[in-house]
Amino acid sequence: MTDALIRVRGLRNCFGSQVVHEQLDLDVMPGEILGLVGGSGSGKSVLLRSIIGLHRPDAGEVRLWQQDLLTLPATERSQLERRMGVLFQNGALFSSLTVLENVALPLVEHAGLSWQQAVKLADIKLALAGLPALAGHRYPANLSGGMVKRAALARALALDPQVLFLDEPTAGLDPVSASAFDRLLLTLRNALDLTVVLVTHDLDTLYTCCDRVAVLGRKRVQTVGQLTQVAAFDDPWIQDYFHGPRGRAAQYAAQGNKE
Repeated sequence: MTDALIRVRGLRNCFGSQVVHEQLDLDVMPGEILGLVGGSGSGKSVLLRSIIGLHRPDAGEVRLWQQDLLTLPATERSQLERRMGVLFQNGALFSSLTVLENVALPLVEHAGLSWQQAVKLADIKLALAGLPALAGHRYPANLSGGMVKRAALARALALDPQVLFLDEPTAGLDPVSASAFDRLLLTLRNALDLTVVLVTHDLDTLYTCCDRVAVLGRKRVQTVGQLTQVAAFDDPWIQDYFHGPRGRAAQYAAQGNKE
């Protein structure tokens, strides 16, 4: 059996008296696209931040490649972090830098490249994310929502990560742009042998991209598995989510794309 690339055990996250996670367990396997879903306040983004080390949990353990990110010495932690790419919900691009500069910056800061080398490589990353060359010279404020998402994806890919973390990657996009992003994600996963963890509420993305889905609720992972298994789980929220009008439409669309 393949060892989990990410292993979460007994996770507890609190904000004051509010307990968001309690005894949460989750495994992410190499090469899969795992979708994280759940109702508002279920802690999807908090879980993502806990895994990548941006939030220190109150209890429990998070291991990536069998190592605890939070207990590693600074140098080893930095090396481990370079194996991860993150796309934040709103892109989180530097507004004062062009798109090309946004992608080149981590190559200078973390890979030690010269600015000229970094710019050349950034051009390749932008092309990989499906952006035209002219987009690299624009500022984020001058881009459409879909282009911002692709620019943020190019930056997440800058250091050739092995695992991608995506927080609501298609949120705010029109259906055509969202569908194109889903197809791009599948292409990149297959071409680059990536492992992907994505937080989403987009049912089309779940049916198009995800190998497995984990549903957060009641402060833990209620169920995890392939979509057919998860959709059959006996829980009111899960039944409403997967078998409501939007869920049925997404399922029919996915079936049509496979035929």
